[in-house]
Amino acid sequence: MPYPAVPTPRLDRAGPVTAASLPDAAPAADPFRERRTRRHVACKQILGGRFRFESDSAELLRLVESAYGSLPPQSLPGMSPDFLVELSLVTCGHHRRATEPPPVRTHGGAGLLCGTIDASNYLVVSPQQRRALVVVSQDMLDWPYHVRYELIEFAVYLLAARGLGLVPLHGACAGRRGRGVLLLGASGAGKSTLALHALLHGLELLAEDAVFVQPSSLLATGVANYLHLRGDILPLVDEDTRAWIASSPIIHRRSGVAKFELDLRRGRGRPADAPMELAAAVFVTSDQARDGEALLAPVPTHKIAGRMAADQPYATGQYGWELFLRRLASQGVYTLRRGRDPQASVDALQRLFDGCLP
Repeated sequence: MPYPAVPTPRLDRAGPVTAASLPDAAPAADPFRERRTRRHVACKQILGGRFRFESDSAELLRLVESAYGSLPPQSLPGMSPDFLVELSLVTCGHHRRATEPPPVRTHGGAGLLCGTIDASNYLVVSPQQRRALVVVSQDMLDWPYHVRYELIEFAVYLLAARGLGLVPLHGACAGRRGRGVLLLGASGAGKSTLALHALLHGLELLAEDAVFVQPSSLLATGVANYLHLRGDILPLVDEDTRAWIASSPIIHRRSGVAKFELDLRRGRGRPADAPMELAAAVFVTSDQARDGEALLAPVPTHKIAGRMAADQPYATGQYGWELFLRRLASQGVYTLRRGRDPQASVDALQRLFDGCLP
């Protein structure tokens, strides 16, 4: 655990005794609005923890459902602590936000982690208390993707990683029968495309964007809610999959790239219903394999640490990184070139599960 155990608020059906059980107080008596009534509650098992979401806004709870509703619960052996996320909706005039919100700026100190979009849209996380506050302005609801992804999901990821002692990784993970392969690589290398084809060819998807790993056991968990794909994937899939992708909403990343956002709970394939033990890690590249050239090539042992650090700069400073790196190197780290078709790349991944290592 990265932090010492501390008392956490008792979470029962009535909610914390300092919030939902008390009436709203007058501004002079409650200037910080600590005793406001939060009438809306949702409880989810996410990333190995029990998360309780409380809000004064049904709209914000709907965004929680869009992120975590109908997902298989993810439990880690021997632990399932309680976390509390409070979601507050504030009124800042009645104007509509015509332009994309500014990116989140991060801050930290005094045991707190903060992410700020502007004065009325921010999150504050206390990993030691296993609690988070997310504040959203009324006009920000015009940008539901940003609220869900950059505030609500960000708060959950911070709490889970710090509160459960997990190594947070930017990448995807697909597998079968409890074993998974970590998919890493630069933006645009094809991780999401490979994840889609792995899903379509019978593998389970644990996560597309963020994977969290117990460093000692290499047990990985994630949230398989959405898959984000560029439009150039359409010619590479069958008609039914093409229709599923084309009917999905389009989101715009901070990089300016537009992507289809596929809801994995309402489409083809199967999200993983339990954590997976990592069998290997694979750096996905856009390089095309030449005729007769193996798609998978092992990364030399002496280069693994540098390659991983360059790909995961945030994770290198987190609890458990060195142990995670040693355990992962013992399993194997590989580079995957593109095959003649998506099936060839999926077949190469299958070899890692079968023990047919290059």
